[in-house]
This record gives sequence, C-alpha cells and structure tokens, in this order.
Amino acid sequence: MIDAAARAVKPPPMTSNRTFGERVMRLVDDLARHTDGPGLTRLYLSPAHRATAEAVRGLMEAAGMSAGIDAVGNVAGRFGPADGPVLLIGSHIDSVVDAGPFDGPLGVVAGLVAIEALGREGVPLPFAIELLAFGDEENVRFPTNLSTSYAVAGRYDPAWLEGRDADGVSLRDALRAFGTDPEGATALGRDPGQAIGYLEVHIEQGPVLEAENLPVGVVSGIVGISRARCHVTGEAGHAGTVPMTMRRDALAAAAEMIGAVERIGARRSDTVATVGVARPQPGAVNVIPARVDFTIDARTPDDVVRAAMMTDIAAECRAIAERRGVAFGLESTMESPATPMDPGLTAALEAAMAASGLPPRRLVSGAGHDAVAMATLCPAAMLFVRCLKGISHNPAESITAEDADMAVRVLVEAIKGIARSRQGS
Repeated sequence: MIDAAARAVKPPPMTSNRTFGERVMRLVDDLARHTDGPGLTRLYLSPAHRATAEAVRGLMEAAGMSAGIDAVGNVAGRFGPADGPVLLIGSHIDSVVDAGPFDGPLGVVAGLVAIEALGREGVPLPFAIELLAFGDEENVRFPTNLSTSYAVAGRYDPAWLEGRDADGVSLRDALRAFGTDPEGATALGRDPGQAIGYLEVHIEQGPVLEAENLPVGVVSGIVGISRARCHVTGEAGHAGTVPMTMRRDALAAAAEMIGAVERIGARRSDTVATVGVARPQPGAVNVIPARVDFTIDARTPDDVVRAAMMTDIAAECRAIAERRGVAFGLESTMESPATPMDPGLTAALEAAMAASGLPPRRLVSGAGHDAVAMATLCPAAMLFVRCLKGISHNPAESITAEDADMAVRVLVEAIKGIARSRQGS
C-alpha cells in the first residue's frame, strides 16, 4: 500500500502571516465539502468517504509522504524511511449523521500540518511518522467496533465482514464497491516491534476545557462502552377495537424499558446509558405497534461497573416484557474496554504543553476513540482541544483557529521531545 520510499516533495510553503491554526481551519473546511447529506454526513465506505479519502491522500502526498488507501479504506501516509521505527499519528474521517466538521478530521489535519512543519524545519527524527485517516470510528453504518483502527492494530475481526447496514448491504460487499479487497483486512497489522507509539488530537466533546479557559488538555483514559440492539415483540391490533387491558403493545413496553435504561444509567455519577434509536413497526397511526427495535449505549470508566449496569438493564427489560406479555431480546453489538493512556506519551504531551506556557490538565474521555484500538498495538496518548460549549455530533461543533494553532504546536513539540528521548536512550 505504501511506496518503498517517501516521495521527495517539499510541503507547501507557510507564509509568515499564516498560522498553523488558520491552515487547519481551512483544510477542515475543505474536507467538510464532501458529504452525502443531510448537513455533513459521511458514513463509512460511502461516496463522501471515498472523496474525502482521495482528498486526504492528495494532501499527504503534497506534504512529502508516500500514501495510499488500504484494504479497509484507511488512508495511510508515511513520512521518512520506509522501514524501521515509526510514530503513528491519526484520527478518523467518517462521521455521524448531520455531524460537525471537527470530530475526527481535526486530528488528521493537525497531524498533517505538524508533519509539514517538521519537514520545513528539517528536524532530524530517529523514526518515521505514519499519518492515519481511519474510516470506521463512529461505527454508525455497520455493527462494528473501531474496525479500521483495529485492522492497523492487527486485531480485525473477520466476522465484521458479514455485518449488514440498514439497507442489507454487507460490509464485505461495501468494501468491494469502495474498490478494496476485503480479504486483505486481516493483513494490515503493523509490527508492534516497530510501532513506538500513537498520538491522536481530537476535540474534547465536553465543556471542561472551555470552563477552565484552557485551549488543550491531555487525556488520562477513555471510558469503556457497551452497545446492544434490543427487540420487543408484541401483537398488532386495531387502535380502536382492542381494549387497553388486552393489548400486547410493543411500543408501550419499549417506552417503559427506555425509561428503565435512563434510570439505571443515572444511578451513579460516572455512568451514562442512552437509547439513541427506537423504530416501531408497522408505524401506522391506527395500529397497535407489533415490534420495536431500539439501541442501548452504556459507558463508564470502570468495566466491572459497566458489566453490572448492562446486567441490571437486561433484567429490568425482561421483567417489563413478562409483565406486559411481550417478548424481549437483547443482542450485544459492541464491547470496548476502558483504556488508560500511556504514561510516557502522556508526559511527553504535558511537557510540550509546559513548553508552550500551558498548565497541565488531564481529562477522562467519555467518548470512544481510535486510540482504544491503537493501544492494543503500542503506547497511545491523546490531546484534547477545547470546543464551543462542549458541543459535538452536531452541526454547531466549533473550535477557534487559535486553539487549533496551539494543538499543532504542542503536537510538534511532543514529537520533538519523543525524538530527543529516543536519541538519548
């Protein structure tokens, strides 16, 4: 996928009045043009994903990297020697439906701009840098779990290829339509003996940094996530002729179950549980619903607590189903473990913040990230960037050019610090 040697192409010049942040904002805006609608909607393996992947590959090549699109749709560019130790930097370019522009692409673009800066400075590095633009972080289209970053980590689950989207298209067929070979998905793992670490820049998706007037912060750990699909089956009937006491209303039962999910998720300050999708059938105004499919997303920093929470939710839903005379089924679709970040790389980011005049600030991430998968390959760390009111997964998602500029400067300084530590070892 990647050429044997990086192309000898100089990165585009940076004029003295153009900050890193301004370039980041412009590139993020350019990538946001690629959407399948509504708003910014870029699901995995969609036409917009393909257009964005091609655009990112072009940017990588213009920055002097050898670049390509791999068997699962990742874009990967290598800066420096084709062999030997490598520092991985990345994030994702897929999105939720009607998304904001920064969730994911910010990290890819920040890594690109940092590599451009290192190239202009001619900084000698004792390792190559590989920039990764993952395609399946949001896991919206298929029942997967960070499939594209787990592919790079060498942990791709072949069963994912048989998963189907809402239109019945299998992941295997979608990869073929995208122009890749799904059979190569399990052969993308990087050599753990050469991967010295993974860094990811991402918007905070929360309000802490804004409340403390800090442009960036370092992630200490990422919460664990459980996801499930639930099915409630009752009996359809005429809305005007079936007495209330004789109904097996799947939607009424599901509504009570959704309330139970919320109640159980709110029992502790460090747990959350959400029903993001609920689809009643047949969906007619004068028909008692016969079936409801709904989702559960449960998160907590403690895997034991999360498992207990899911057990309580399932037990409560089954009790509601029995009392209401409906059937209930729960299918687990994702289990992502709570993941602490690497102390050494976290310290490198904090040292880079200090060199930029910033106080250290550690935060727990309540959202999942590709860093969870990459931490199974090598040490991983993340830098959060302040976002307006903590809003994310929303068209109102916003950051400032000044904060983007600081994120790139911290990333560049962290890379230099990692280089110095390896040269001195």
